[in-house]
Amino acid sequence: MLAQKVGDGAVVLRGRDRELAAVTDLLAAARAARGAALVVRGHAGIGKTTLLDAARRAATDAGMLVLETNGAEAETALPFAGLHQLLAPLRGNLDALTPRLRRTLRGAFGEDDVRPDLFSVGLAVLELLGDTASRTPLLVVAEDAHWLDPETRDVLVFVARRLTVEPIAALMSVRAQHTDVLVRTGLTQLDLGELDDEAARRVLGDHAPALPAGLRDRILTEAAGNPLALVELPRLLTAGGVGLPDLLPLNERLESAFTDRFAQLPAATRAVLAVFSADTGCPLSTLLTIAGVLTRTEVATDAIQPAIDAGLLEIRAQRLWFRHPLVRSAVYRSVGDIARLTIHALLAEALTGDPDRRAWHRSAATLGADEDVSAELEAAAGRALDRGALGVAVAGLDRAADLTGDPDRRSSMLLRAADLAAQSHDRRVAAHLVARVDPTRGDAVDRGRLALVRDIVDAGDVRDTARIDALCDLAVAAHAAGDTGLAATLCWRAASRRWWACLPAHVGGRVTAALDALGLAADDPRALAIGAYAQPDVCGPEALRRLPTIVPDRADVDGMRYLGSAALVLGDFVTASSLLATVAAAYRSEGRAALLARTLSSAGFVRLWLGHWPEVRADTEEAERLAEETGERFWVVAARASRALHEAMSGNSDAAVRLADAVLASPLVTGVRFAAEAAQHARGVAANAAGRHDEALEILLRLFDPADPTHHLDMAGWALPDLADAAVRAGRQPEVADIVRRAGERAARLPSPMLRRSLGYAAAVLAADGEAGPAFARAYATDLADWPVHRARLDLAYGTWLRRRKRILESRAPLRAARDGFDALGAHAWGRLAREELRATGEESAGRAVSSGERLSAQELQTAMLAAAGLSNREIGQRLFLSHRTVSSHLYRIYPKLGISGRAQLRAALDALAGDPG
Repeated sequence: MLAQKVGDGAVVLRGRDRELAAVTDLLAAARAARGAALVVRGHAGIGKTTLLDAARRAATDAGMLVLETNGAEAETALPFAGLHQLLAPLRGNLDALTPRLRRTLRGAFGEDDVRPDLFSVGLAVLELLGDTASRTPLLVVAEDAHWLDPETRDVLVFVARRLTVEPIAALMSVRAQHTDVLVRTGLTQLDLGELDDEAARRVLGDHAPALPAGLRDRILTEAAGNPLALVELPRLLTAGGVGLPDLLPLNERLESAFTDRFAQLPAATRAVLAVFSADTGCPLSTLLTIAGVLTRTEVATDAIQPAIDAGLLEIRAQRLWFRHPLVRSAVYRSVGDIARLTIHALLAEALTGDPDRRAWHRSAATLGADEDVSAELEAAAGRALDRGALGVAVAGLDRAADLTGDPDRRSSMLLRAADLAAQSHDRRVAAHLVARVDPTRGDAVDRGRLALVRDIVDAGDVRDTARIDALCDLAVAAHAAGDTGLAATLCWRAASRRWWACLPAHVGGRVTAALDALGLAADDPRALAIGAYAQPDVCGPEALRRLPTIVPDRADVDGMRYLGSAALVLGDFVTASSLLATVAAAYRSEGRAALLARTLSSAGFVRLWLGHWPEVRADTEEAERLAEETGERFWVVAARASRALHEAMSGNSDAAVRLADAVLASPLVTGVRFAAEAAQHARGVAANAAGRHDEALEILLRLFDPADPTHHLDMAGWALPDLADAAVRAGRQPEVADIVRRAGERAARLPSPMLRRSLGYAAAVLAADGEAGPAFARAYATDLADWPVHRARLDLAYGTWLRRRKRILESRAPLRAARDGFDALGAHAWGRLAREELRATGEESAGRAVSSGERLSAQELQTAMLAAAGLSNREIGQRLFLSHRTVSSHLYRIYPKLGISGRAQLRAALDALAGDPG
């Protein structure tokens, strides 16, 4: 390979055609406002830094602004340290942000008393970068991202996933052994491999052309295609006759080369490098002062020059950097153990104005337990938590626990750290911390908290009744110890496990017995939800009576979530929809993305039956996207189950089956019957829609078999209309008669709105001719005003029954209503059936045109609905965690799809395309 070009800048890189082309394309796309991100992954010395340098030069030559941050081990435990470095050149532009986002970013930097959430910080950064890029395209570089503090890394991922219409390119490098960093993020990965033999020989020839042939071959063998090794190993061999150390890993050989070069520097320069290796963020004046203390001489700035000349340091962007991370580790390791302790102690003494940095240096200077240092780290963790840096807080509490000699205090801090790790969805770290907690320490409240974190981190098999018993026992003990809030949460976990797995009623009885011991008020949202989940047949009737009468405290978002969840499992979908919509809006405004994903998944399922199908598509796709981003893998699957049912009811059978099969194949739904039921239900609806009625019946019958893993007692009743349709069309009505009878008996005990409407439909469809008329009348007598899906299906069934009894003129009105209802919903298969029945009466119907709304993506649909409600682009962006430029881009595509020319026409267009079904 010869000189390669990246943009307008010529950079000699051997053997990197593919990688240079990827960077070239990335920068060109960004300049055309098609932003994207690239994660460069490879072993130490493989060329990541060189490739990023090439990108920086090319971007600068093309007139782009380059912003960069560099991960440093010394700063991994400092809140938003990497982000502070990245945004330093833009700090003067914060006033361009909305007041809320400005305060959020200042809160992250410890300059405001706001406790920010990660998604709001990400949105603030996206807006700040986007506003800058609108004037000058940007390249954002994050080198050694594995050493960035966790919150900075998460913010960068948030931003990188939202660059599609921004003139911004992002490049991040990660060392190969950090296999859990920046994976499963949806970002494009570029793996740097070893150079081939030809390229390796050219690199070696560039840097050591006079090597004897035998030595050249040995270096080629030892370097194994690693570019840094090809450059540095010849220097090691020719430096005073030192040979290659045998049997050492390549990284250690390279460090040996850098250590040898470090040892030959003047004493003052070595002292500067030693201090710098302990804290690469240390101010220059402090660096020189501490170097002077170490050498007992005054150290001036010119002491740095020999290290630059030796290729160990470089100055870039007005900052001092080690030329390669291996240089830093080589220098740090070469400093004696006692000298390292001294350096950290001196840094701690000098950094009194930076309490977080000081705390970590004191901990690094400490041998054995030290309660003062432990307390200082604990305080630093508290400050990190106040700034929304949960990952940093976890690290601080973990280290503080190591430094205390008090076993009770150690266990308490580890438990707090595990709790925070669970909240930030880092289950691997949380599990590691939980394993170190001594369960014999602490009181009943501590044991309850430990069990709660364990249940979040590793739910195990939800069918495990012993886990439910343990949670209930701990709940009673926590209440007796004075923490009723924790006790209620433990009961909620136990009740949720019971409902998720559809365990027998007596298991739920253990939960309600524990609930009774807590003494919660009958209308307490927690009590209603726990009872509904634990024993719906016993507690459901009273809960259904209370739910419509409760005026929820809108300041208590979690309380409303409990109420909405209770309404959902009891089939009061109208109440559930209203409550969950309010909860979703609150979680959205608070940036609680994981809880928002869960809520949207549940709300989407509920809205499906109430005919809010545009919102269903928007809710479930956003739920899946947010669950992916927050690491809530189960809720990704749950959202897909709802999507599968929506696709099936829309008549998109192939898509429904693909989604449903993927859900049922996921190990995450093992034992979780509510998700399995929704997917199996979708398969049955899809088979019915495709005309495979015998197959549909076989699929749906499984939902009513308690031994089948897709059976869920509460949800099975919701599938009665589809079971009845399949049985009638397959001519196998007797096979479902007992199922319908049992459902009727249950509906008499539990007045579930969804169950009663589903049962009314099934009874009418399955009734003998002489009994069908009254059965249809009873089905219509249930209020269907808020249930357009049931109404349209009932119209179709009734019209079909009338036509087959030769009551042609009477049949046309319900059949027309069914056709129009299905068209408004977008239920293609059912709409086609209505047209066929009308045709059989002698009345032709025009084919259904594809609604403009169905041509909108889910995110475009959300954008259109919010814009129609009067929100500005920035307000919409804050709701959807998008930049206002992305919102503008969506609207640009939305208008022609809806056949309108501007924002003022959106409301009418949306009402028209949906037929305003609800």
